[in-house]
Amino acid sequence: MFQLSEQSLQIQDLARSFARDAVLPGAAERDLSKKYPAELVGQLGEMGFMGMFVPEEYGGFGLSILDYVLALEEISYADASLGVVMSVNNSLASSPIINFGTEAQKQKYLPKMASAEWIGCYALTEPSAGSDAAAQKTKVTVAENGDYILNGTKMWITNGPQADVAVVYASMDPEARHKAVCAFIVETASPGFKVGKIEPKLGLSSSQTAELIFEDMRVPKENLLGVEREGFKVAMGTLDGGRIGIAAQSLGIAQRAFDLGLAYAKERVAFGRPISSKQAIQWMLADMATRIEAARLLTWKAATLKDKGERASQACSMAKLYASECANFCADKALQIHGGYGYSKEYEVERLYRDARITTLYEGTSEIQRLVIAKSLIAD
Repeated sequence: MFQLSEQSLQIQDLARSFARDAVLPGAAERDLSKKYPAELVGQLGEMGFMGMFVPEEYGGFGLSILDYVLALEEISYADASLGVVMSVNNSLASSPIINFGTEAQKQKYLPKMASAEWIGCYALTEPSAGSDAAAQKTKVTVAENGDYILNGTKMWITNGPQADVAVVYASMDPEARHKAVCAFIVETASPGFKVGKIEPKLGLSSSQTAELIFEDMRVPKENLLGVEREGFKVAMGTLDGGRIGIAAQSLGIAQRAFDLGLAYAKERVAFGRPISSKQAIQWMLADMATRIEAARLLTWKAATLKDKGERASQACSMAKLYASECANFCADKALQIHGGYGYSKEYEVERLYRDARITTLYEGTSEIQRLVIAKSLIAD
């Protein structure tokens, strides 16, 4: 049984109030217009939610990963698009700099990212490197002065069009796969960087996802993140935290879907009685509530293990797998409870149904999570 601290409860309450008062009212309009929520992102930065576990000496709040999970669920409850912007900046862009960066890198980048003055992205995925992340084709060569030259293309990069800084992975020898991958901190204002196609997506419409193109882009040697040819360790270590973030986002979607389904079931009358009196509807609600509770406990456990510095890859994958599938289940059942109305864009469950679908795909598909879990079981 988890007992949240007073500080954690205060953070949760702050995030919940902001989400429901400032974020939720405009979520439907942003979904339709596909407008990036720049003002809300700035407000998240002012509140400390864009750099939650960035240490205080680098401009963050130095909070726990559990605190981050609590806040991210509340933001995603109101708008999963805003939630993923927050998740990427915290889990995927700031985290590797915290864990693998030099002191100079931390001082230069983390304060700006924590305040949302600069937005971060995580450039790992390529046209031929999705689940097989070791198959990096983006090439890095070393210039005469020791700087690095990047050439290649990334795709499906969340925050790509808005990013001021990107954690980018490239290979010194693509044939060597994970043994030749390097990680870099890239400033997107540098020559040779270009945002390509912005993807038209099924959901998360106000969060922009883009192709990133590197053409003879020079990266200063001091922007190598970690050790040369050991970037794959940076990538895999970072994804554990990213998966906790997507689990929290999934929880927000699932909880919102349940709340809307329950409210509608109590209001909607059919055959002279509220449909909540029907066993078929009751069983849907019972299954939704049970899965949400289980997903939340798995997510909190993974976050707590990470906070303690314990081995957490299995727990992170379990949380991400179960919470994402829970989000899809709950969105589906909430739409079913709404009947034909649920299929209309006038009802919020239609957006939740679309937003939920990506959660079993990014940060590692459900199949990859099962592979990670199985390998850890066999190894033990």
